[in-house]
Amino acid sequence: MKKIILASNNKGKIAEFNTMLDGIYQVVSMSDMQVEEVPETGLTFVENALIKARNASEQSGLPALSDDSGIVVDALNGEPGIYSARYAGNHGDDEANTQKLLDKMEDVADGKRTARFWCAIVFVEHANDPTPIIISTRLGRGNIAQKSPVIMVLATIRFFYVPTHECASAELSPEIKNSISHRGKALVALLEELKA
Repeated sequence: MKKIILASNNKGKIAEFNTMLDGIYQVVSMSDMQVEEVPETGLTFVENALIKARNASEQSGLPALSDDSGIVVDALNGEPGIYSARYAGNHGDDEANTQKLLDKMEDVADGKRTARFWCAIVFVEHANDPTPIIISTRLGRGNIAQKSPVIMVLATIRFFYVPTHECASAELSPEIKNSISHRGKALVALLEELKA
């Protein structure tokens, strides 16, 4: 089976992508191919995903996949957006990122606490691919709860209330969450493109 590199070392993402692309590609991580990270200097989720995919492909010589995702809060003019994973300063400090978001939302009224998750997934056949496949999706509008029962985990804010299911995203089953999530939707769309 042809290998493809995912511009990530996140074991959960690797497993998720391997499940979705089973029979099409074998997904390997950056560490499997000794690929070094590149600064995310884009201004959009798509730009950052493309930067990471091209870098992974260039260093590994393989086709590459990358995703960039985060939460966009209306009352904060789109923050934290592309900075979701490093909102408080240190990349991956989920507790600090969550607390900063809650602090900035402290005086925002219930009716104005709307937000969406966005995800961009990019596929490149090679580092200089002039026609990358770009999928951009969102999880429909939800609300930021007043207090967080748990912290932000792997770009999923657990206190994100999903009105269509009348519960927080943390309370959804993995099957339902994957079917409606920003990344789940993007993966399904990508899979259709790759099969075509």
